[in-house]
Amino acid sequence: MDEQQNIAVIGLDDFNLEMLRTVRDAERYNFSGLIDYDQIVNPEKYPVEDFIHDAQYGMDEVPGGLQAIVGHWDFPTTSLLPILRDRAGHATPSLKAALMCENKYGTRLATSEVAPELTPPFALVDPEDDALLDDPPLPYPFWLKPVVAFSSTLGFRVDGREDLRHALREIRNGIGKFAEPFEAFSQRATLGDQRALLRGRYCVAEGIIAGRGCTVEGYVQNGEAHVYGVIDSLRAPGGSSFTGYVYPSNLPDDVLDHMRQKSCELATHIGLDNTPFNIEFLWDEERDDLKLLEVNARISKSHSPLFYLVEGASHHEVAIDVAMGKQPNFPNGGGPYNYSAKFMPRVYDSARVTRVPGQKDIERLRERFPHAMFKSHVSEGMQLEDLPNQDSYSFELGDLFLGADNYDDLNRYFHEAMHILGYRFSRKVETNYD
Repeated sequence: MDEQQNIAVIGLDDFNLEMLRTVRDAERYNFSGLIDYDQIVNPEKYPVEDFIHDAQYGMDEVPGGLQAIVGHWDFPTTSLLPILRDRAGHATPSLKAALMCENKYGTRLATSEVAPELTPPFALVDPEDDALLDDPPLPYPFWLKPVVAFSSTLGFRVDGREDLRHALREIRNGIGKFAEPFEAFSQRATLGDQRALLRGRYCVAEGIIAGRGCTVEGYVQNGEAHVYGVIDSLRAPGGSSFTGYVYPSNLPDDVLDHMRQKSCELATHIGLDNTPFNIEFLWDEERDDLKLLEVNARISKSHSPLFYLVEGASHHEVAIDVAMGKQPNFPNGGGPYNYSAKFMPRVYDSARVTRVPGQKDIERLRERFPHAMFKSHVSEGMQLEDLPNQDSYSFELGDLFLGADNYDDLNRYFHEAMHILGYRFSRKVETNYD
């Protein structure tokens, strides 16, 4: 048998360990955690120097050393990876390139340089500037977001002066959680003339764009960018909240080809190398107009079960291969379904959770849908407003993954599955599944 390979995973949890074990040759890999899940995912604060120190200790403790370090979480994982890989002597993206992806304004600058037609109007905003109320950065309406955040945290649609006043108040109160660790990473990077622009306490104002959402999954290796999958994004009416993802995309072939080409151009322009990436777009079907949302220097963990259900393996396989210097050979089409989806059951009103799915409900779900996967984010008695890192308009109850033989069955299965799971609340609430 070939020698075992040691792979460290930042913030390793049970669910993603299951996904890691679906990759080909998984029996050859020893997966171990690097920085505890609770420390890296949704903590009260991100102590960057402690993370680096603890990770270094963990790396030194692995018998035989590490052959790869991977991660699938948002900030700060994607900024830690270049530092830790460099210390281990592994091929890595630069910290500067990772920070350009983390910083929404940095991404907009890069996109405007390589593909201005994909770039909506945007402006850098200092949220402490009271003059904004009389001189807004863009014509109303627009989105206002911290340059560093994830899951739409502290992102607001601004339709007028009062919306702007509310958004600035909320952003000022919460922006430090991400801004402070971003600044700590920035001090370790060579940013040159861009240092003054890539500050963590800024916001970006973006023109409103609409259309069908989708995400390109790819990687850059030895300077060459490749795309291996495109996933459709589902949004609630009005476009304010994600409600799910579907793989593979059913967008027209010419649109898919355009996105693949632009994704590769943008990833290499930013300077990404030896890393997976995912890039989010919106396509306005009526105007045949494509616009870019954001760039991430990682796989999307939300897509892992989707690839598994259709391809027979999670795209963690790509992240592992790239980290080990191997040429990926993905996907392989060995899964049980033609289509797969992640659904995000959402509630649009504040309430107390009075019932969550129990073990018998999960068993009934899997009797009906044998490959279903489900993880609840709430517990009985919880107030929905206590959920961390939610968008500004809804509360996400959990993650539900389903497969189907055709695209149309997926949505029907979602509603049926939620009926089986049987959430209840202290009052009647609006959801995306009733």
